[in-house]
Amino acid sequence: MGDLNRRRFLQSMAAIAATSAVVGCASNNNKTPLTPKPQGNSVQGLVVPKLDVVRVGFIGVGQRGVGAVKHFCHLDGVEIKAICDTHQEVVDRAVKIVVDKGLPKPATYGKSDMDYRRMLARDDIDIVIISTPWKWHTPMAVDTMESGKHALVEVPAAVTIEEAWQLVNTAERTQKNCMMLENVCYGRDELMVLNMVRQGLFGELLHGEAAYIHELRWQMKEIEHKTGSWRTHWHTKRDGNLYPTHGLGPVSQYMNINRGDRFDYISSMSSPALGRAAYAEREFPANHERNQLNYIAGDMNTSIIKTIKGRSIMVQHDTTTPRPYSRHNLIQGTNGVFAGFPNRIALENGGSKSFHEWDYDMNDWYGKYDHPLWQKMGAEAERNGGHGGMDFLMFWRIIYCLRNGEPLDQDVYDAAAWSAVFPLSMDSVADRSNSKDFPDFTRGTWRTAAPLGIVT
Repeated sequence: MGDLNRRRFLQSMAAIAATSAVVGCASNNNKTPLTPKPQGNSVQGLVVPKLDVVRVGFIGVGQRGVGAVKHFCHLDGVEIKAICDTHQEVVDRAVKIVVDKGLPKPATYGKSDMDYRRMLARDDIDIVIISTPWKWHTPMAVDTMESGKHALVEVPAAVTIEEAWQLVNTAERTQKNCMMLENVCYGRDELMVLNMVRQGLFGELLHGEAAYIHELRWQMKEIEHKTGSWRTHWHTKRDGNLYPTHGLGPVSQYMNINRGDRFDYISSMSSPALGRAAYAEREFPANHERNQLNYIAGDMNTSIIKTIKGRSIMVQHDTTTPRPYSRHNLIQGTNGVFAGFPNRIALENGGSKSFHEWDYDMNDWYGKYDHPLWQKMGAEAERNGGHGGMDFLMFWRIIYCLRNGEPLDQDVYDAAAWSAVFPLSMDSVADRSNSKDFPDFTRGTWRTAAPLGIVT
């Protein structure tokens, strides 16, 4: 890291400390959180100079990150410059993927937990993909922006309100992108519903429902490495919504959150925490470390968010109980409703059936409302895979925007607000479900920011 970047890094650490002190003063009561003084201009609609070639570095190439490496090998206008991970075997695997595609061998890093900073000191990287355990997301994203690079960070982007403000303040001060990689916003169904909403099919929006319901107890058997080796322990720390953004991201875009509306407050409650202890007792020896843990995160967490415009959003989290996968993906308006898992629609005006009966046949709806982006890139996205193509389409879109001087579809304010459900739900659960206010991470610019358009 050069002298200039080192000075900026030290200055940012002092600013972060001041931010934490301000936000901390507000976290001990139920009043509206104090807003730290801005350290730079807003980055809503941020447009950065066009990049003819986007040079990429990766931090974390395990279960999630290696998929990103594969996708970037198929993107035009991209050079993979460096790969960092503290596990040599996954570094070697990622390098082999790149080389087997006939691309130049990237430099590698990972001698220690902090070796990623050596990678960030390079001057031939434009963006950094961060796919690491949650506790590293904010520190690595902050360091990435301070080194003069754009940060693309996995979900959740932050696990505390203080971290969310660190991301916002650093992005504004450095004028760098900080995008949370919420891939579900690029699913075919979610894009179609966004198009339906923008065309007014559901009338005025009233209510949404989002979820991450995905039985993941089997990850508890990942002891030394992989996601379960660290994710399991989050169930022993606090009780709330540990993973809010997959369902919430698309619903937030339907409702123009941070672009005409914003989250106001949240109330959250959890069921008893029984499933993981029972699973550990059944699957592990009595003296195994998994049976020594105190699992406190409720098996099902349910939160209700109220927006400034008065809309409501239910957000659920359950990775423990035996049930089918769902993200809900429900949006209700004055003219009708769409719900996912399975997809179905009911309209008062404009549907082929009475609104008293669900229409499960999506073929005609795809024909009329399929998002232009999916019409253009859907076949290629499905060929390249990644959760049905949404991963590939997300990365394709990011590179397209950076090469064409367009703002990214998600910004740091989205990352902060969507991730804030994590700590605020925990605060609410711990306080008999009393409501907790969301900070206004945009500092008021949500009132005039343009809605996310239907891009082609």
